[in-house]
Amino acid sequence: MPAENSLETRLRRLEDRIAIEELIARYGLVMDDRDMDGMPGLFTEDVHILSRDGVMDARGRDAVIELYRGRFAVLGPSNHFTHDRIIRFGDDPGEAWGTVLSHAEMQRKGEPMLAAIRYSDRYRREDGAWRFAERLFDFFYYVPTAQYLDALGPGLATRMRAYEEPAGADIPEKLATWRAYYGDAPGGS
Repeated sequence: MPAENSLETRLRRLEDRIAIEELIARYGLVMDDRDMDGMPGLFTEDVHILSRDGVMDARGRDAVIELYRGRFAVLGPSNHFTHDRIIRFGDDPGEAWGTVLSHAEMQRKGEPMLAAIRYSDRYRREDGAWRFAERLFDFFYYVPTAQYLDALGPGLATRMRAYEEPAGADIPEKLATWRAYYGDAPGGS
């Protein structure tokens, strides 16, 4: 086993980071293209996909694929794109964790919508490839495009508008750091 700071270990981490970044990009393409043949390769056999609001919660590759089939039933075209990524490695060379900042444009139930998503990921090397072992969705907003300006203005407290009843968003108000800084004041004001 090479030393932690050896050139070989550092090179492997760079290769792993690139492979994980490609996995993250591939996720968006698979979702947008409805590539059901490509979907299983994204996830470990025991993957867990969940959302902070509890709407999504599936364990195991087959259950996760069915979860996405259900979501696709109400979605029209979509365009996922990622921004910044933070990828961390621990002692196990086959595991990593990440935070991915993302947006999605989509049509949901015939209505154009926008979403800002923060993914908290756990990655694992399985069968020689990096895959998602867990993906947690946190939403900053999920709104009809016509309501975008309201969601960041007077409607700030109800930025989650993807479902029948508007609700508060997952981030940042529910984060411990946010509450520590602002207390329980709605919207940090």
